[in-house]
Parts: sequence; C-alpha cells; structure tokens
Amino acid sequence: MKNKSLKTQTLVRFLIVLGILVLLNIVSIRLFARLDATKNHVFTLSDASKQLMRSLDDRVSVKAYFTEDLPAPYNSNRRMLLDELNEYKAYAGGNLQYEFIDPSGEKGEQEAQQQGIAPIQVQVVKDDKFEVKRGYMGVVLQYEDRKEVLPVVQNTSNLEYELSSTIKKLTSKGQRKIGFLTGHGEPGLNEINRVQEMLRRQYELTTVDVSKNTSVPLDIAALIIAAPTGRFSEPDKFQIDQYLMRGGKVAFLLNKIDANLQARVGRPLDLNLDDLLQAYGVKVNNDAVRDAQCASVSIVQQQFGFSVQSQVPYPYLPIASNFSSGNMIVKDLQGVVLFFASSIDTIGVAANGLQGEILIRSSKQSGRQSGMLMVDPLQRFVREDFPESAIPLAATISGSFKSFYAGKPTPSDTAAGSAPITLSPLTTATLTRILVVGDGDFLRDQFTNRDNITFFANMVDYLVDDAGLITIRSKEASAPPLDPFSDSTKKALKYANLIVPPLLVVGYGLFRWRSRKARKRILESQ
Repeated sequence: MKNKSLKTQTLVRFLIVLGILVLLNIVSIRLFARLDATKNHVFTLSDASKQLMRSLDDRVSVKAYFTEDLPAPYNSNRRMLLDELNEYKAYAGGNLQYEFIDPSGEKGEQEAQQQGIAPIQVQVVKDDKFEVKRGYMGVVLQYEDRKEVLPVVQNTSNLEYELSSTIKKLTSKGQRKIGFLTGHGEPGLNEINRVQEMLRRQYELTTVDVSKNTSVPLDIAALIIAAPTGRFSEPDKFQIDQYLMRGGKVAFLLNKIDANLQARVGRPLDLNLDDLLQAYGVKVNNDAVRDAQCASVSIVQQQFGFSVQSQVPYPYLPIASNFSSGNMIVKDLQGVVLFFASSIDTIGVAANGLQGEILIRSSKQSGRQSGMLMVDPLQRFVREDFPESAIPLAATISGSFKSFYAGKPTPSDTAAGSAPITLSPLTTATLTRILVVGDGDFLRDQFTNRDNITFFANMVDYLVDDAGLITIRSKEASAPPLDPFSDSTKKALKYANLIVPPLLVVGYGLFRWRSRKARKRILESQ
C-alpha cells in the first residue's frame, strides 16, 4: 500500500513538472526577451525594427541558403542570422516566416543560383592541407509578388540594417526620389558609388537639372547640392528657392576652397550662393579650417636616391568628432573626414525666426585660413596655428523660410535662349528644413570612410523625415576606439600584467599551505 502511494506521488510530481515545462514552452513562443549588456544594444532590435515588424499587414517569407559545416568564422554567421530572425519573428505577430536551406548537391545549388544567390569560395583545412570549399550564405526575402536578395551575409555588424531596410523596401508602396543637382560641376553619381550603394536600398536616385528655368520635380523628396564648382545663375537659384518654398528639403554641401594637392595651391571658390543662404540665416565662410586632429596624406620623397612613400598628418583634412550630443544624424559616429572644410556661420538663424543646430564642430585645437592657400603637405604647423576651438562645420536649419525673391522681380535667363518665368513666386515656405556642410567632397569615393557614408545616409533620412532608419543604421557605425593612455600608464599596465598574475598564484599557494598547516595542527592537538 505504501509503495502504491509512493508511485502515485511520483507520477503526480512528474505530471506537474511536465505541465510546467509545457506551459513554459507555450509562454516562450508568445513572449520574447533578451538581455543585452552592450553599450548601444547592438544585439537587440531597435524600436524602429520592432515597429516595422508590428506594422506588417501580410506575410514576409525568408529563405536562408546556408551551406552547413562552413569553417570559422563563417559558421557563426548562420547562428547570428538565426538569432536575428527569431527576434524579428517574435515581433511580427505571425507575419514573418523563415527557413534555412542547405543548398548541397547540384539541384540545391541550382535553386540557390536561380534565386540570385551566388556561391562563395572559402578556405578550409582538411587533412593538414588548405582546400577551397564552395559555399552559400545568402538570403531571399519575399512579400506578395516582390522579392529582394541579400547575396552574401558576411558583415554581421550591420545585419539588422540589412534586414530592416530590405523589408521596408519590400513592403513600401513606392520608393521616394532623392535628386542630385547637376549643371554646375557637381560630381556625377558614378563618383559616389559607395554612397549610392547605401541609398539605393531605400531611395531612387536621380539627377536634377534646373537650367533653362526648369523647376525641381514635385516628386523629389530631397535635393542634394554637392560640391559644385561653377557659379549659379539667378534663375537656377530661383528654382532652388521655390522648391524650398514648396516644402522641399535641401542639403547644401559646399566647397568654398578649390584645393589641388598636386599643384599645392588652394583658391577661393565663388558659387554665387552666399546671398541665397544668408536669406535663410546661414553662411559658408570663405576659409579653410585646419585641425590638429586630422587625417594623413601619402607623399613620396627622394631619400638616398630612392623614392620613399610615407604618411604625413595634414591639418586641412580634419577628422571631425565633436558632434551634437543626442542628434540622431551624428549619433554614435566616431570621426567624419572632411577635405578642406569651411566654417559655418548661423548668426542670422534666430533673426529669421528659424531654429538651428550645429551638428559638427572642429576639435579643441583648430584654426582658419582665408584667401589663397599654399597647401604643402610638408608644411610644419606649430601650436599657434590652432588658436580656436569648436569651429562650426555643419548645421541644420528648420522652420518657415522666407523666399530670397520676395518683393523682387522674377529672374529670367533670356541670354540663354530660355523663356522667362511667368509664375508668381511663392514667398513663404511651409515648415521645412535645410542642412549645410562646409565641404562637399566628403561623400566622394576617394574620401569616404564608413562614418562619412553613415553621416550622409543619416542626413538624407533626416531630410525625408525617416528617423527610423537612422536609429537602425547608427547601431552599426564604426566601433569606438580604445581610450588613449599616457606612456607612464601604458608602462604601469604592462608591468602589472607581468607581475600581478604570478603574485596572485603565489599568494593563493601560500594561503592553501597555511590553511593545511593550521588544519594539521588542530588535528594533532585533538
């Protein structure tokens, strides 16, 4: 009887534990949580990604073509993608499904390639020999009748941005257009390929020509005026002004110094935009900012009959890291490299009833040079060359702008054979915004780094009111550098690493020895 009662109790306990486990599994399916102790929560979905998942009105299907048994570090990419997709699924309310497919064999490889996933070659060590293995690490996302492909999942640091931006592109009804102004010596889209690659995930990029009194198209969400070298005519300025008056957003990325490192000379550049910008309360000064915190240039010198290439710090290539705290455009950036940047003056913003914010400033050791510049990379700079601090280099201005042409006759370009503008000009804008940077070369391929691209992409998102993408992208901005230490601190840490661990081991050994000796003495006394 006693044994029967014991068996009954055991069975009841087993059923209770089993029920608890089943309940926990059911709860875990519906609830999702993750503890992320990193500074920027890089392993947790941002609020923008969570909201994107919650807003899905139809199912997004994800097929991940991943070859199994890939060597390190590629094998960890599959795990990272799986964890990320699990988190997306937890917030999608059943509107995201995924599956992993191992494209092994001829049929599997053919399916992957038909989907747009190209094979990659990775080196593996087998039988003490290096061999090349063919593998796949791509993702296909489908929504309704649309499909997007991520051919290779390799850089897991920006995996959330890759997935969220792709899903957003899939589920959006149409892409907004970003216009790049042409006709004044601006770089072509082929000169900003790295920027293009980032922006084309969300936007349609096009060129805009306002010559011959052509208006900026109404479907342009933001107009980018980047690094022009030629003067703007009054009709051109009028079209930019009227686009802004219609609520358009404009980025003025202007060079005021035409610098040539080969010729080692820099000349002031007159774009005929000063009066237009001053009407909006801002000015790009005719100077070049030098900064002790700067990038280096490569120079070739002759030494003992040989050509020797070396890197020389060059103050006219400032690495700007003094950012506006809390502003999403520059959040988590480490250093934007500028090329002969000019200072920004926003003294007229408040007088025009507008709101302004300085986004980027120079470091604590900086200075300015006006007029003609001798840009010799071998020039020696002294501390007196950097008497200023926190010189403004980029700013945003928002509010209800007044037209530069209010109360003025409408300009026409009859000399160019075009018809005069007959429409009555708009004189006051609805609430809108502009962004001004005293450098237009930072987005060119030869000058861009990761933070430059992120800064420009964030800038475009800001202009078109897409703050969500900024928050996602900022999580994958460049990793912060280690805090600098003095030489004395480095030496102290070095010797501490050499001495402290052996001392700890010796101390622990002495402690154990004394403990055993004391224990033995107690036993002997008993």
